Amino acid sequence: MIYVENLRKEFKKTVKEPGLKGSIKSLFYPKSEKVVAVKDISFEVPEGEVLGFIGPNGAGKSTVIKMLTGILTPTSGVCTINGRNPRENRKSYVKEIGVVFGQRTQLWWDLPLRETYGVLKEIYEVPEDKYKKRMAFLNEVLDLESFITSPVRTLSLGQRMRADIAASLIHSPKVLFLDEPTIGLDVVVKDNIRNAIEYINKEEKTTVVLTTHDLADIELLAKRIVMIDKGSNVFDGSISELKNRYGQIRELHFDTDTKNAEKILSYGQHFNFEPEDLSVECEGSQMKVRFNSSVVPVSEMLSYTLGKISVNDISVKDADIEEIIRRLYKQGVE
Repeated sequence: MIYVENLRKEFKKTVKEPGLKGSIKSLFYPKSEKVVAVKDISFEVPEGEVLGFIGPNGAGKSTVIKMLTGILTPTSGVCTINGRNPRENRKSYVKEIGVVFGQRTQLWWDLPLRETYGVLKEIYEVPEDKYKKRMAFLNEVLDLESFITSPVRTLSLGQRMRADIAASLIHSPKVLFLDEPTIGLDVVVKDNIRNAIEYINKEEKTTVVLTTHDLADIELLAKRIVMIDKGSNVFDGSISELKNRYGQIRELHFDTDTKNAEKILSYGQHFNFEPEDLSVECEGSQMKVRFNSSVVPVSEMLSYTLGKISVNDISVKDADIEEIIRRLYKQGVE
């Protein structure tokens, strides 16, 4: 469905010397330098897959999405969606994609939501019978009925996000690009939107590309992630592969009545952990120890802990994706 090969995007940036003299000089003798935002990125997304597309701020995610949606033209490389070039035949191409930007809306601010959808129906040339069936489906999945007659400017953030997702799906696109779809939302609304995305993907086999800083979205919705940093591919694979490769961090949680338990245990001195391989948090009787199990196995940590202090309750959990990615970036992956 989505094919990207050696995609590259370069921008020209004006270079100005400091001060008034520099401003005048740049006005008459402008200088520029080349900035490479995206460096030869390649990946494929089959039909019906939910892809988590992630990276830190400035990694080049938005630039890639803009090239895939046809907003920007690549400097070099190939990107096609359903066999189409995003920059060619724009009118027919946009009928095959839906786009939601979490901090921007495609809705008309002062129009009632129902009228906004009516305008989009005409723009996308959706036949009346298909439009009615589509709206019935979107009402069911996204629960729009309670605010569909309200002006967009009166909607809450959660309502507006659901409304934006519905707007992007009116024309039944084959590919849906979601940029931070749960940003700023409370837990309940986030869960509702995740459920809606999951349902739409399963029912209609809609291919979804999801960019987000909320890694709970990735864990719950995507089975595969593409991670980029500094404009280049860093990782492409399943979440389980990512955890197996970089997820040797474990968390030991326990409850103890022992006073000064943190000092008694002294994990760092006993096991010679590097600073980045160990962190200990203590709040009252609750302790959380995050450690690199490739340095010290879980069995040794448990044996040492239970031999040093009295423990009422204890549990061990895998590191979440956020922790894994944090460590990966700290390693300075190229």
